[in-house]
Amino acid sequence: MPRQSETKGETLNRDRTLRFRVNAVEEGEIEGRARNAGLSLSALLRAAALNHPIRSVVDLKAVADLGKINGDLGRVAGLLKLWLAEKNGQGASSVEVERLMIEFRELQAGIREKMSAVVYARKRES
Repeated sequence: MPRQSETKGETLNRDRTLRFRVNAVEEGEIEGRARNAGLSLSALLRAAALNHPIRSVVDLKAVADLGKINGDLGRVAGLLKLWLAEKNGQGASSVEVERLMIEFRELQAGIREKMSAVVYARKRES
């Protein structure tokens, strides 16, 4: 069978096996890195040996989680704003609620900044 380029999304006929020795600590670290990158051991070691970039899927999962948290903060701020409009002065002063909403907005900005930093770093690696 002819070999084809993997970068074009095509499969390769990999019929050779390489073997090497590691200690238990190295084995654990290599397996952990493969898990974090969402790769098999073979794919991770092949990428490392061929000097290809190894990107962690953990980063993208963290960005997705931050996006959900950011949305939750937005919904809470919206509920606070609604409460303030309908129940002005009941339970908490409008100044306290406004201060809390400002903190939510600052948290959201910080989350978006972190998300952008992770995504931008990944694009630079590509």
